[in-house]
Amino acid sequence: MGGDFGVATTLPASLASLERYPALHLKLFGDSAVIERVIAKWPAPLRGRCTVMACSESVDMGESPTLAYRKKRDSSLRKSIDAVSEGLADAIVSSGNTGALALIATLVLRPIEGLERAAIAAYLPTSQSRPVLMLDLGANAACTAAHLHQFAVMGSALAQANGVANPSIGLLNIGEELGKGNDTYKQAYALLEASASIHFYGNVEGNDIFKRTVDVVVCDGFVGNIALKASEGLATMIKSMMTEAFTRTWWTKILAVLSYPVLSAFKRRVDHRRYNGAVMLGLSGIVIKSHGSSDATAFAFAIGRAYDAAHSKLIERLRLSLASAVDASDPAVVPAR
Repeated sequence: MGGDFGVATTLPASLASLERYPALHLKLFGDSAVIERVIAKWPAPLRGRCTVMACSESVDMGESPTLAYRKKRDSSLRKSIDAVSEGLADAIVSSGNTGALALIATLVLRPIEGLERAAIAAYLPTSQSRPVLMLDLGANAACTAAHLHQFAVMGSALAQANGVANPSIGLLNIGEELGKGNDTYKQAYALLEASASIHFYGNVEGNDIFKRTVDVVVCDGFVGNIALKASEGLATMIKSMMTEAFTRTWWTKILAVLSYPVLSAFKRRVDHRRYNGAVMLGLSGIVIKSHGSSDATAFAFAIGRAYDAAHSKLIERLRLSLASAVDASDPAVVPAR
């Protein structure tokens, strides 16, 4: 029921996901009358792989996360997180109130033992054939060096779950040289360099993100969220400028037709919808956050992230990574204070 468009986005995305993943079963939390009216038009085999979970409340996009947690226990957001906590679902996907999702998920699911903070992790497009994983993208505005170290361990585990054998980790900083950044980042560099459970590359700068200098970029949520929104804004601006340039005159319109295959490939490659679906990494259940402004295509990709995370047993991989860190006497698993 969340996001800017509610069921107008989430239900078409659900239908597309059911068609794409034959083993997928969806629990649809929200206003049962609204949901049933829409899915009644779906093919019976697909409708049979859905269970409508009636909820009498929903959390508004601007609502206080604390009040949502305390007062709205029958909201679609709370009941879907409860379902993951109780083992009735493998993952939750939501495009609703980010603050409420983060708070309720953290309090209900709790961080994995050995971790103190969850981080929002997502893939970004790059100039290479593979995207780059980046975290934290907004869950923690203020972090200690130990938190950044934990994010590196979690990011490494997620990258491995997605097929990267020995992920390289970069610390996002204002320069590549040793000694750059504030005290927190200097301390984080020392922890990461001494870590036996990850492959630490060193400091990376903002331009290294899209060159894919490393497999995983680590930063605090304040920096990460600004970098994410800036990159999305830049992509939107470039798309708008190209559209304007190719529609300016009859001659540029002809050029646009001739260039259509190239422009289509470029658009597909930088389309931020294809990278939608950020993982709240570090919790004992899989939580996927979709952009509130997502359309059906973008939300379907977020569902795909959840399916892949569950299929690759992401939580088990995280626990194994933490166990390996313990065996290596890695301080990343010591709860940060």
